[in-house]
Amino acid sequence: MNTTTLSAAGQPQSWMQKAGAMVPGLLLAGVIAAAATWLAQFPAIKNNGLSALTLAILIGLVIGNTVYPSIASQCSSGIAFTKARLLRAGIVLYGLRLTFQDIGHVGMAGVVIDALVLSSTFLLAQWIGQKLLGMDKRTTLLVGAGSSICGAAAVLATEPVAKGRAEDVAVAVATVVVFGTVGTFLYPALFHWNAEYGWLNVSAQQYGVFVGSTIHEVAQVVAAGEAIGSQAADTAVIAKMVRVMMLAPFLLVLSMWLSRSDRKSGVSDGQAGGKITIPWFALGFVLMAGFNSLDLLPKEVVNAGIQLDNALLALAMAALGLTTHIRAVRAAGTKPLILALALFVWLLVAGLALNLWIPTLF
Repeated sequence: MNTTTLSAAGQPQSWMQKAGAMVPGLLLAGVIAAAATWLAQFPAIKNNGLSALTLAILIGLVIGNTVYPSIASQCSSGIAFTKARLLRAGIVLYGLRLTFQDIGHVGMAGVVIDALVLSSTFLLAQWIGQKLLGMDKRTTLLVGAGSSICGAAAVLATEPVAKGRAEDVAVAVATVVVFGTVGTFLYPALFHWNAEYGWLNVSAQQYGVFVGSTIHEVAQVVAAGEAIGSQAADTAVIAKMVRVMMLAPFLLVLSMWLSRSDRKSGVSDGQAGGKITIPWFALGFVLMAGFNSLDLLPKEVVNAGIQLDNALLALAMAALGLTTHIRAVRAAGTKPLILALALFVWLLVAGLALNLWIPTLF
């Protein structure tokens, strides 16, 4: 196998030279990721549901639109590696957060609620985004994935399948940050108002399932749950983890759907025979969750894997921010925010209705 490539000057480049060329970009993304992780530990930030992932892309955006263009040529190789390979590795390790036993804690009703919220929100995103607003397909896929599953992590995982651009991902993540943060404050307020005025009979546990099945980011779910109490927070996190577990089958179905759609429309991406693209990292995600379910790894190893996963995803978000130009995001206009607002209202209203109705069937 040939282990050399051509450099920009046309000279053969060994794997050591390629690795060395990645160092500046990896270091830059690493510094941003470390800063975001450090900032995310402050109570004022943590309690508002802002995770290291969202902070990493925000810091990356600032640097990417100020300092980075002057050093982009030195860093591009490492940044590209981070956005591709390290991102996929991070999605695989994300499975260490889950066990199949989590499903038992929310019961069949919780699983059905999560599945209905996910599918209805994603399909609604495609209809509103593409049919009513005339938006780009890639953006609607990413906004829909972020709103319906697990926020920024779902956007990042969907990007390779949807073939999204950096600006598409940035727009989708921005909507997650905006409306997920609104939900972090609004949901506890609604719970307290409901308790005061007695509109609906909703327990802390029911509230937890509602939060876990409808709020975007895991960090935002934790913040909204803890605002009510430990029982609500624990239930919310479990419901959210079951929803996160649906990421892998979602990606597989999406990949098959896009492949079929491309064949029908005659669109080709250069792959012979219009073959279905199977996202291997989605399979790795399920495999990792299954491996974790068998309790074969020491708790220390699992915790270390989760910490590594946090770092990899933060690196990917930093790289994304660095390569996103504000002018491209501005070019997307207000339509992504209108779409995200419509999905947020759907999650709030239809999600509440499902949370009240589905348990009566079991």
